[in-house]
Amino acid sequence: MATRKELTAAVSERYRASTRAEKARILDEFVVITGFHRKHAMRLLRRHGREFYRSASAAAGL
Repeated sequence: MATRKELTAAVSERYRASTRAEKARILDEFVVITGFHRKHAMRLLRRHGREFYRSASAAAGL
């Protein structure tokens, strides 16, 4: 099995280009393989490869 990071990279492009029904099926498979919670997996697949910005207060841990 590939590492979770490699798997996320491979699946994220397909996930973003899919219809809603296909996303559900892809997400089901991804959750079974990785063991991630469904909501966490959705966020990972949507955000993978994109810059993630935080506000200054969030980055400081406030």
